[in-house]
Amino acid sequence: MWPFSRKPIVPVLRLSGPIGMVSPLRPGLALASMAGPIEKAFTMSKCPSVALVINSPGGSAVQSSLMFKRIRQLAEENKKKVYVFCEDVAASGGYYLAVAGDEIYADPSSIVGSIGVIFSSFGFDKAIEKLGIQRRVYTAGLNKNALDAFMPENAEDIARIKSVQADVHDVFIGVVKDRRAGKLRAPDAELFSGAFWSAPKALDLGLIDGVADVRTKMRQLHGDKVELRAVPIGGGGLLSRLRRAPAGFERLGGGMGGGLVDAEDALSAIETRAMWGKFGL
Repeated sequence: MWPFSRKPIVPVLRLSGPIGMVSPLRPGLALASMAGPIEKAFTMSKCPSVALVINSPGGSAVQSSLMFKRIRQLAEENKKKVYVFCEDVAASGGYYLAVAGDEIYADPSSIVGSIGVIFSSFGFDKAIEKLGIQRRVYTAGLNKNALDAFMPENAEDIARIKSVQADVHDVFIGVVKDRRAGKLRAPDAELFSGAFWSAPKALDLGLIDGVADVRTKMRQLHGDKVELRAVPIGGGGLLSRLRRAPAGFERLGGGMGGGLVDAEDALSAIETRAMWGKFGL
């Protein structure tokens, strides 16, 4: 018998968007903003199930790890089973979040995987040379200007970033192997190449447990009277966006720093669009 209710209530927490700082005015998923909603998901109901709905192309490895750890801590403390449901994309950091689930499900058209690490930048050294612009950089520390987009590539810098990437990739691989132990059905070289797949192929590989949506699965587990209750995330209106703006930002599109913030926001929007565009969205 369910306390105070004739029907079980399953909390549903939606984790949607890029992970980490997207732009000054559009922060993405991060533990700082999601800690409250994550905790609420594990305490708002006596039901032994918590549902996470994930739609993310990835982003910050650190924030992915922090949110993953918090979800697992609360699941163990509250003796809850976590069911993850992938929507359009659960890739890279989005899949890192997905493996916080005890069981992972996806829509037939979901894109899953991309277990890898990426660093991207631009090279402007030839452009500024043609324009007759000099790049003047003064540092204390031999490698402080490593990977400067306005300077030619340096073999030592490339080797260093690849070493860091390998370390981060190893952590990601370890988490996936631990959480999907006994379920993975492909060589490491295939699973951890950074490739991504549709849900049916991801199921064959053992990256997910089935093809299903949250309502259908929860009804199978808890009966037709189950209620899915969304966990409130918090305000995303103008005032909350202004509170998150950096010091010196006086108004949207205005003030001394307005142009710089707008430019950074525009570049971040392009980068975010590219993250989604990689998966055809």
